[in-house]
Amino acid sequence: MLDDFLWRAALAGIGVTLAAAPLGCFIVWRRMAYFGDATAHASMLGVALSLAFSLPIFPGVLFIALLMAITVSTFSGRGYAMDTLLGVMAHSALAIGLVAVSFLSGIRLDLMAYLFGDILAVSKTDLLVIWLGTLLVVGLIGFRWSGLLLSTLNKDLALASGYSPKREQLILTIALAVVVAVAIKVVGVLLIVAMLIIPAATARPFSRTPEIMVVLAAVIGSSSSIVGLRTSYLMDTPTGPTIVCVAAGLFLVSSLVWKVTVKRQENGG
Repeated sequence: MLDDFLWRAALAGIGVTLAAAPLGCFIVWRRMAYFGDATAHASMLGVALSLAFSLPIFPGVLFIALLMAITVSTFSGRGYAMDTLLGVMAHSALAIGLVAVSFLSGIRLDLMAYLFGDILAVSKTDLLVIWLGTLLVVGLIGFRWSGLLLSTLNKDLALASGYSPKREQLILTIALAVVVAVAIKVVGVLLIVAMLIIPAATARPFSRTPEIMVVLAAVIGSSSSIVGLRTSYLMDTPTGPTIVCVAAGLFLVSSLVWKVTVKRQENGG
C-alpha cells in the first residue's frame, strides 16, 4: 500500500490534520492565528539552514520554529505590541530564508514545493516523520489537556488549580513548532495556518464541548485532505491549495447552515 504515492499522500494528509485539529482549536480559542502564521513563515529560514548544512528538513524547520516562538514570547510586552513584533519577525524570517535559499549553489530546489507543499512527493521516510510528529503532538496535548484548557479559559483559575499558564503556553508553542515542521511537506509554509484554523473554525458552531470541537475539527480536516487530494488528482490542480480550498468550502457551507438554523430557531421561538 505504501508503494502507491496516492496512499502515502492520503496518510500524510490525515496525519497532519489529526495533529492540527487539537492545536488549531487552542489557536482559535486563544486568538493566536497571527502567532501561528508568524511561526509558519519563519520556517522558511529553517528550510534554508537544512539545505545549507545538508540536513533533513524537519530538524531545521523545528529548530527555527521553536526559536521564533521563544523569541516572540521573550520580547513581547517589552515596549513592542505583539502584532507588531510578530509581523516584523515573521516577514523578516521569510525574506531572509528566501534570500538564503537563492545563494545555495549546486542544490536543486523546488521553491514552490516548500511554499505551497508537495504532498504527492511524500516518501516513506516523510510519512514516518509526519506520524511520529502527530503522535507527539496528540500525546502532548492529551497529557496536558486540563492545564491547557484551564489556562485558556481563565489564567487565575489555572493558577488556583496548580497549573502555570506560562508553562502551558510553552507546551502549545512546542506543539505548534512540531506541526509546522511536519506540515511543510503537505501544505507548505504559506498554507499551514489555514489547515490549523479552518477546520477548527468550521467545527466551532456545532460543538457543545471542547472535546467535541477537537473531534469534529479532526474529521473535517481529514475529509478536506482526502477530498482535496482526489480533486487535485482528477482536475490536475496544485494539491496543497486544493486541500485548503475544500476546507474553506466546508467552512462556508457550515456557516450558511448555522445561520439558517439560528434563524429558524428564532422564528420558531
